[in-house]
Formats: sequence, structure tokens, C-alpha cells
Amino acid sequence: MSDPRQALGRYGEEVVARWLEGRGWRVLDRRFRSGHRDLDLVVERGGAVAFVEVKARRGRSFQHPIEAVNWRKQRELVRSAHVWLERRGWPGVSYRFDVVGVLIGDRAVRVRHVENAFTLPWRG
Repeated sequence: MSDPRQALGRYGEEVVARWLEGRGWRVLDRRFRSGHRDLDLVVERGGAVAFVEVKARRGRSFQHPIEAVNWRKQRELVRSAHVWLERRGWPGVSYRFDVVGVLIGDRAVRVRHVENAFTLPWRG
């Protein structure tokens, strides 16, 4: 039997992947693993690549998604992004970090997309 939190997370990632695809993004990677860290989604549109962290919640209250991504999580995302870039990076495109919150209610699913949610120095 699977963990309900993991099932919720996977559902949220699927919702966000479809939502982004409907807005012209192409999914390059899902659940990219780097050791114990991962990137939920890596998407591309028009010469830009976004590393997307998905935060799914059930209920009525919708905390801002960026509130769930503290400096430690940001550091992990940056480290995972570096590994992704070493393995699959594309020269000449821009990269950014987005956070997308998904609120799953009784009657509707709401999505809140925060583009360029944070910036941390890149290793050169």
C-alpha cells in the first residue's frame, strides 16, 4: 500500500504537468532523482527551462506555495538542478526555478504558479 502523501504528491505533479502543457510548456523530465533529492518537473518553453517544485495540499486553505520551500529545500533544488544540467543541460538557454501549488478541494482543483520563485548563485 502506498503512502497517501506520496500519492497526493504524484497527483499534484500530474495536474501541474498537464496545466503547464496547456500553456505551451514541454515536459522534459519528471521526478528526476539525484541521490536522495529530486526535481518534480523539468519543463521547457521558448528557450527557457524551468525546474518546477510542486506542492499539493488537500483542504480549503491555500498557503502560498513558496512558503513551503525554505532555504534548505531551495539549496537541494539547486544541487539537483546542477546534476540535471551536467547530464542533460542545453547550452544557450535560460534556467529558472518555479514553485507551483495545487489545492485539491471537494469540488475543484486550484493551481497557483510562482515563476522565478527564488534565485541562488549557480556554480560556475
